[in-house]
Amino acid sequence: MKVFLVAGEASGDRLGAALMAGLKTLTDVEFAGVGGPLMQAEGLDSLFAMDELSVMGLVEVLPRYRQLKRRISQTAAAVLEARPDVLITIDSPDFCLRVARIVKAQSDIRTVHYVAPSVWAWRPKRAEKMARVIDHVLALLPFEPPFMEAAGMACDFVGHPVVTEPVAGKAEQATFRAAHGLGDAPLMLVLPGSRRGEVSRLGPVFGRALGPVLAAHPALRLVVPTTGNVTELVRQITVNWPQMPLILGPAGHSAAEYKHQKAAAFAAATGALAASGTVSLELAATQTPMVMAYDANWLTRTIIKRMLLIDTATLVNLVSDTRDVPECNGADCTPEKIAAALLGVMSDPQAQLAAMRLTMQRLGQGGEAPGLRAARAVLARL
Repeated sequence: MKVFLVAGEASGDRLGAALMAGLKTLTDVEFAGVGGPLMQAEGLDSLFAMDELSVMGLVEVLPRYRQLKRRISQTAAAVLEARPDVLITIDSPDFCLRVARIVKAQSDIRTVHYVAPSVWAWRPKRAEKMARVIDHVLALLPFEPPFMEAAGMACDFVGHPVVTEPVAGKAEQATFRAAHGLGDAPLMLVLPGSRRGEVSRLGPVFGRALGPVLAAHPALRLVVPTTGNVTELVRQITVNWPQMPLILGPAGHSAAEYKHQKAAAFAAATGALAASGTVSLELAATQTPMVMAYDANWLTRTIIKRMLLIDTATLVNLVSDTRDVPECNGADCTPEKIAAALLGVMSDPQAQLAAMRLTMQRLGQGGEAPGLRAARAVLARL
């Protein structure tokens, strides 16, 4: 069996790698496509560096439009030449669905898209457009299949990969603290994102928001887990923060070592300030109380605000059907509002715990690994 996969960013690379591992346990399979280091470790020879596709925002895409268009054409041509049994595109819909459109126009290759577009949040007609080029959707969230099926696509809820991530125990947390000289200090995770644009935009705002929090909690230590592509940028931005944080980057570590370090930091933290996204689920898995905050380019923010269909952008709130996690998004993404939200969470950290436990349960915790479930779903509908 031949499978062509396309992932455009780190989260997609993780999904793709788990799916590839699942497929290898179920059938003889050959891989081709575009992916990051985790997918490459599972046997993918990437057509080009996946990092080229990691861009977000309506306005932010414009300077790289020509380059992305060339990569779309190149990827589609590679799919048509390879003639795989199935093309699996993973998240990054602006890139992936354009590839699928070209492939479908010139072949009968089966197409699967992993991660349903958030049509429940904004741009609901995307599902109808997607159905023209996608045969089957693998959904991460339990409430998504009806939206996809109504548009004419097969859809399976396969669980979210966060439920399979190991949570660091007390001994691993103690080792992490000792290695970094943290002692018994309370830890605040600060997560301004994994893309250069969002780190540049959110990093200074987060730094100013932390001033009042550190004044009220002088023993607090800041920890910033980051990705290789933004580590140096984070170092530059945090120079102006009220406290120099411990920056955890992957440089000098194997992928497994860095994963263990990050897991220990998440489990050891007493709270977190994070850019909105799937990181809220990672924090929920470790029962780490959080405040979510995000802002985009002004024009992007203005356009998206008019399209939104929901009143929360935090996945924990959506999956648990609560509003227990505070948010400071868009115009509310200010140092003053973020600081107030953080101080509120630190005064009552228990308020979010039930919502986080319910979220993990609904995402498939305790069941079969999502990567294997996704692999079974792909094979069952071929």
